[in-house]
Amino acid sequence: MAKRGGFPGGMPGNMNNLMKQAQRMQRQMEEQQAELENKEFSATAGGGVVEVTVTGKREVSKVKIDPEAVDPDDVEMLEDLIVAATNEALRKCEEESQAQMAKITGGLGGLGGGLF
Repeated sequence: MAKRGGFPGGMPGNMNNLMKQAQRMQRQMEEQQAELENKEFSATAGGGVVEVTVTGKREVSKVKIDPEAVDPDDVEMLEDLIVAATNEALRKCEEESQAQMAKITGGLGGLGGGLF
């Protein structure tokens, strides 16, 4: 007699294959995430006077500012350039992450409630 909520004799063949495929996909995703975390993404703003670098962990690792961009009378402009460069670097990181996940999932964007 089957256990309540289970299948007689264990999982059907297709379900077993599906589980193996899901486990393989999970391993690949973990490997890709580890690779991504070791990468850096840089972006510039203001014609290159501000450069921001973020890691695959989405942490700012470096900010370079050309001294000519520092105007004590216009600090707001420098702040805007830093924000713009940071957002662009984060966008590059996100694009790379999505591209890697698409390779693994084969474009199953809705799988898992949109986790990918």
